Amino acid sequence: MSGRTALIMIDMQNMYLEQERRSALGWPPIYNFDAVVAECAALLAEARHVGMPVIYTRQTSRTDSADMTPSMRRLLADAPDESPIGDDREWASQILDAVAPADGDIVIEKHRWDAFFNTDLDPILRNLDVTRLIVAGLQTNVCVETTSRTAMMKNFDVAVPEDAVSTDGKALHINGLDSLRVLYVEVAPWRELIADSAAWDRRFTTPGYGRTAEDLSTIPA
Repeated sequence: MSGRTALIMIDMQNMYLEQERRSALGWPPIYNFDAVVAECAALLAEARHVGMPVIYTRQTSRTDSADMTPSMRRLLADAPDESPIGDDREWASQILDAVAPADGDIVIEKHRWDAFFNTDLDPILRNLDVTRLIVAGLQTNVCVETTSRTAMMKNFDVAVPEDAVSTDGKALHINGLDSLRVLYVEVAPWRELIADSAAWDRRFTTPGYGRTAEDLSTIPA
């Protein structure tokens, strides 16, 4: 498939820095958070170095919460006063300093888990002649997976860097990657995905998908 590859950096926002507030809503720490932030920063630097379009998303909402899903509005209504989304909502939605956008990067605000839903992402990608997407950031099994699903339905070729995404705990992260693999998303370390020689051909195999440790022992190496 001809066309360019773009990097989509999903929701690397300040809200993930305040784990005490996230815990009050029942959200566990992001698995391997510091390492993933560092890998995202390195991935962004390399993408810019090779001239790849870089597009960020920010999850935002109205201050009155009127644009949120009913379930999220109920959650916030029952949350403690010191919640992740409060008077400091604008700060919480800002992109982390460690992975801040550079001149020429594109930033898109979104209001749902899907970065394509009610945003300009699709026409921007088409105008840039993009056909392949590397979808990185947070969270593996939520916005990364949802955006990847829609991208594939829109006929983009999709890869997810396993070392530059994460979510609420190791188990959910691994399960999210497995769900992406069975959709034929390429899952690999970002340095392999971005290499000139990257064929993105491992997405057609899912050797460990849905299997127990005992099952895996019977799979040829």
